[in-house]
Amino acid sequence: MRILIIRLSSIGDILLTTPVLSAWKEKYPESTMDVLVMKNFGEVLEGNPSIDNLLFFDKEKTKSFGELIRFAGNLRKNGYDCVFDLHGKLRSRLIVKLLGVKTFTYRKRRFWKTVLVALRLSRYRPDDTIVRNYFGAFRDFGLCYRGEQLRFYFSDQDLTGVASWAGHPAMSRGASKSTKKWPLDYFMELAQLLYERFGKEILILGGREDAQEAALIEKKSGGRCINLAGKLSLKESGALLSRSLFLVCNDSAPFHLARAAGIPTFVFFGPTSPRMFDLNEKDTLLYAGESCSPCSLHGEKACPRGHFHCMRHITPQQVLEAIETKVDTMDTRGRT
Repeated sequence: MRILIIRLSSIGDILLTTPVLSAWKEKYPESTMDVLVMKNFGEVLEGNPSIDNLLFFDKEKTKSFGELIRFAGNLRKNGYDCVFDLHGKLRSRLIVKLLGVKTFTYRKRRFWKTVLVALRLSRYRPDDTIVRNYFGAFRDFGLCYRGEQLRFYFSDQDLTGVASWAGHPAMSRGASKSTKKWPLDYFMELAQLLYERFGKEILILGGREDAQEAALIEKKSGGRCINLAGKLSLKESGALLSRSLFLVCNDSAPFHLARAAGIPTFVFFGPTSPRMFDLNEKDTLLYAGESCSPCSLHGEKACPRGHFHCMRHITPQQVLEAIETKVDTMDTRGRT
């Protein structure tokens, strides 16, 4: 049996498919599994032993409908028995339509709920976690949800390249939308508090798009931070996180990367719902629980009510206390 799994983007959503990939390969080890992602997100799954063939969709070379037809035609030559569309948007739907192979999809939120949230008539309430929904696409094949153990693989070379920064606390302010970001001045204050508490420079991680804000945090800290935003590959970032003391971050890709690395993670949720994920004992939710939150599926450019209480009401001192509690608890367990 040969299958194709499609999840084109982005880093976090692709990482969230890895529990499904592992479960499939364990149940059907003799099958051939191909996974299709956008070319610029290939690093997320490179080296994953569950995948037989990692395929890339280059949107720059597949802009016209004719180019999409040719792309699907080449895929069709692989002779898939079935396809699992875990992307569920226009581009992936067109691809599976052109493939003409039996396709299984996951249950997405009902459209009328999306409309009510967009009109501010209802708060956003997920029907289930993202990973559980992904597993739903495989229910006819007997795959059962067993937890949210994410997988990310890197090389010894990646680890060697970042070894000098091992053992430091890390933070990342990156996020896809402005309202998903804990305030910049709070990150600056927290960096000071963490340095005073742990006596080590704070690593600032993120992509090139986060470099400017990371530089501001570094400058404000007076040399107590090391700005690595935009300077590491995704593999190097994952390798470094696997050796970091912990990560403080927003609801974003670094959050899932840290979870895959298995380190303590302190994550801010404000406009989006933490119920989209099954957090484990190493994950600490930083959530104010405002009456108007969660108000959005993916976050917004600005707070709809203008006050941003869902993030502003989580103070740096509260975050430090949460970190100290977690670190002390883990130290105690390590001694028993």
